[in-house]
Amino acid sequence: MLPLPDAPALAQAPRLARACAVACALAWLAPLPAASQAIALTGILGTKALLVVDGGAPRALAAGESLGGVTVVSVGRDDAVLETAAGRRTVRLGEAPVSVGSRGAGTGRTVVLIADGRGHFSGTGTVNGRSMQYLVDTGASMVAIGQPDAERMGLDYRGGQPVAIGTANGTARGWRLRLDSLRLGDVELFGVDAIVTPQGMPYVLLGNSALNEFQMNRSGDRLVLEKRH
Repeated sequence: MLPLPDAPALAQAPRLARACAVACALAWLAPLPAASQAIALTGILGTKALLVVDGGAPRALAAGESLGGVTVVSVGRDDAVLETAAGRRTVRLGEAPVSVGSRGAGTGRTVVLIADGRGHFSGTGTVNGRSMQYLVDTGASMVAIGQPDAERMGLDYRGGQPVAIGTANGTARGWRLRLDSLRLGDVELFGVDAIVTPQGMPYVLLGNSALNEFQMNRSGDRLVLEKRH
């Protein structure tokens, strides 16, 4: 039986989710690096799609109207078809922002993080090209993703290896899988092992299956992750 990654951190998840509900929601809408766009569909107003592009103010757009280089092609009951620089794609109401545009190959080598008021290091990245907010957790053996986030990211976690996860309330069923890509800033990793946990979490926990790819150096409230290879 696998222990639940960073049980103390996960035990705080409901409290963190309540305390940071607004902050976490805004974090999902935070802009990605300039080479790409983050697009979220936050509402449907009749025949108009309420879009947020790169964390900007929501804007209601009808078919044929554009915002930040994104053109609305059509608006459905709970989705919208958009034309972007990367091509045409469908976004759905309430899902995590999609990343579009040419981001390059992720050839960077260094990630610099600054601790928050609680001493935690967090940042925004992508899993298989889908936006996420992560929290560095050196006590977790693997990257851990809550089931609701895994579903928003479109991960086929049920096709992964079932695992038993120890929790404060006993044993729960989780799934082990391998992520195609994990990107932190301009640094991209491939084939990263992860666990999907049945409960939701306010963050993706960045465990040692990803952190072992870096040399970590901390100085005060500054954490530098430098890719080893």
